[in-house]
Amino acid sequence: MQKILLIFILFITTGKAFSNFKVEYVSFTEAEIINDYTTRIPFKLIDHLIVVEAKLLGKEGNFIIDTGSETLILNKVHFPIKYSHNKKKNETSGVVNIVDDPLERQLSQFVIQNLILENKTSDVIDLSHIERTKKMNLLGVIGFNILKDYEVFIDLYLNQITLTKTDRFGEKLDKYVYLEKITDSIDFKLKNHTIVLNATVNGQNLKMGLDSAAELNQINKSVSKKVLKYFHPKERLMLTGASNSKIEVLAGKLHRVKLSETIYFGPMNTILTNLSKMNEAFGTKLDGVLGFEFFQQKRTIINYKKEKLYFVKHPNIKD
Repeated sequence: MQKILLIFILFITTGKAFSNFKVEYVSFTEAEIINDYTTRIPFKLIDHLIVVEAKLLGKEGNFIIDTGSETLILNKVHFPIKYSHNKKKNETSGVVNIVDDPLERQLSQFVIQNLILENKTSDVIDLSHIERTKKMNLLGVIGFNILKDYEVFIDLYLNQITLTKTDRFGEKLDKYVYLEKITDSIDFKLKNHTIVLNATVNGQNLKMGLDSAAELNQINKSVSKKVLKYFHPKERLMLTGASNSKIEVLAGKLHRVKLSETIYFGPMNTILTNLSKMNEAFGTKLDGVLGFEFFQQKRTIINYKKEKLYFVKHPNIKD
């Protein structure tokens, strides 16, 4: 049996902050500031994780971009907690297991170059096992509570993320952000912080979560046999989750995934697993998760306030 460690950073957080933690300066060190509302941030891929470089409290390192995480997550290894009363009353749930003893801090100010975010909450969790597995310096994870105020263009063709500020209705404050042509769009439902898409496989309806930090797609063992007919297994892998727990899963390719008559995908690397704990964490019933494989095929813009995805023309795909 081949054993490969795969990291899925999927969190949902609840509860109140118990202390103030002022962040005086945070910057993406290689960001290109377009104007007061828009910045472009280059990223690197570490395995299948989207990673940006940033500075925070005098420390410089990597942050994972994770649409499946509710909050900004700081690595306890680099931002140790000084007071025991900071422990959260509620747990933070990971896709494989429950993360033990998460802690929470309130950020008085979080600054991305000239884009200022105020009163943001962060969780503090030991992510040292991810650092070891991925052989990287990891300061933390940037999630929904940072991204939601922006239209977020995740572009795996150019390896860059564009953040552009939106108003309360989701309208871009910068009207001339994209030179690229938008070719299609689809609505989604925002369940708490989770993007939920209606999809089909072999004509069967599925509810799929969208998570930029899922290194492989996931499909629930309990889905219809008509769906599993188009899951072609190849090997067994060992999955490691955020809590450093391990489970064995069946890996292969999922075929015929469609979001609409015009939005469909080629075969995607997918694991077959039990998603009951993830559904408990998300507070909804998902039939699966779409991750890196989704973004690799589709240059995607996320508008949280409009609950809409837009897709940008891919230069490698002819009309």
